[in-house]
Order: sequence, then C-alpha cells, then structure tokens
Amino acid sequence: MAAHPKSMDAWSGEFGDRYTQRSAANAEAVRGRARVWGEVMRRMVGAPPKSVLEVGPNVGLNLLGLRAVSDMEQWAIEPNASARAQLLENGVLPAERLFEGFGHSIPLADGAVDMAFTAGVLIHVDPSQLEATMREVHRVASKYVFCSEYFSPKAETITYRGEQDLLFKNDFGSLYMDMFPDLQLVDYGFFWRRTTVMDDSTWWLFRKV
Repeated sequence: MAAHPKSMDAWSGEFGDRYTQRSAANAEAVRGRARVWGEVMRRMVGAPPKSVLEVGPNVGLNLLGLRAVSDMEQWAIEPNASARAQLLENGVLPAERLFEGFGHSIPLADGAVDMAFTAGVLIHVDPSQLEATMREVHRVASKYVFCSEYFSPKAETITYRGEQDLLFKNDFGSLYMDMFPDLQLVDYGFFWRRTTVMDDSTWWLFRKV
C-alpha cells in the first residue's frame, strides 16, 4: 500500500492552520486578486464562465477577487477545517457549495462547472497525487481550466518553511497540455507580487475544445 503523502496531513492539520492564520482576507489583498481576475476575465470575453470551482481556496481571497469582477456561481473544495470555517463565517461560500477534501477527489459530476482552477495549490500537491488532481480539475470543468503556480522548467522539490516534501515547482502548463489534447491555450502570463499582492507566479488559461 502506498505511503500516505506528508502533504495531506500537513495541509489538513496544524501546518495548514498556521497558513490560514497568516492569510488574512484584508481589503488590499482582495483588491490585488480583483485586479488579477479582471485581467483573466478579459481573455474570456464572449464566453465568460457562469460557474467556477476553486481547489484549495483557504480563506477565499481568489473567490472574493472573482466576486468583485464577476457574478459567477462559486464552489470550492478545501482540506483545512479552520479555513472552511472562515469561508462560512465570512460569507464567502454557502455550506452547500463548500466541500471538505483534496483536489484528487472532487465530489462533482463531469463538467459540473464552467471553470475549475488552482492558485498556488498544485505546488503543494505531492507528486504521487499530482496527475490525479489535474485530471479531476479537468474533469469537472466544462469550458475552462486555469492555474497560477510557481514555475520551473523541470520538476523540483523546494524546502518550504523548514519542511521537506511540501512544495514542488513544475511547468504545470506543459503538464496540462501534454495530458489533455482537448485543452487549447487561451493565454498565459506572469503575476507580479508588487502589483498583485500575491506571490510571483506564472498563470495559464485553457479552454476545452
């Protein structure tokens, strides 16, 4: 039987609790996300998504940013109990659209939402579960797949807050394109921390064809 990945216990437990405590949904952070999502939404003019699922929203900064520029119905799956509690208490999501769990097992039907995405989440998925997670994101999305992650041209493991096996860089855009022939690249780019109030990251937007 395969060993239980360290990342699952970390993000659902105390390590994830500490991350949640550091991730305040303040006005500046939400404005930064709104700017980011405004740029992405412009790439979907003419066929904007009406529903979206975020894998690993934590306290919901991306969902709040999206809400500022779009009225699409929002769903999420989040492994950390303290983060889920904040999402509910702050009115980011209703309980019926917030699931407990990880991205490798999403309790939604095929094509249940127009767009599914990760932002700074694939980098924390153990390599043994990365393909399954990406396949689930692709499966539940009917139109668009989006990801914003730390980039590396090759797979590499990085020490994260003094811990090993919790951060994995990769070329996630190429992984999506190689894995799914039905994904067409709409655009890609770079989010700069100085203007977005989020970590420097490379993003890709794909449309299913």
